[in-house]
Amino acid sequence: MRKATLIALLAACLLDGGAGAVRAGDAGERAGGTVEEGAKTGGRAVRDGVLTFGRSTRAFFTGGPKAARETWNANAQHTKETARAGAHATRDAAK
Repeated sequence: MRKATLIALLAACLLDGGAGAVRAGDAGERAGGTVEEGAKTGGRAVRDGVLTFGRSTRAFFTGGPKAARETWNANAQHTKETARAGAHATRDAAK
């Protein structure tokens, strides 16, 4: 039942051409910006995590456990800084 209702609503909006569509306004734009910044922050965190793992693995095989630990800690610090910057950008987008 829900699927059919959703499809009918979507079809009505598309056939209407958006003329009668409800506009989100400033609050909608702000929410969209907040979601966008949050997604960017999450994506950067995933990227940094993968890079940290790869670099630490490489350091382990080239320099041993001590080098891997040092590489891990350095990359973790960078990830933390990136996450804090992303949090500030998300907070600013929400205001």
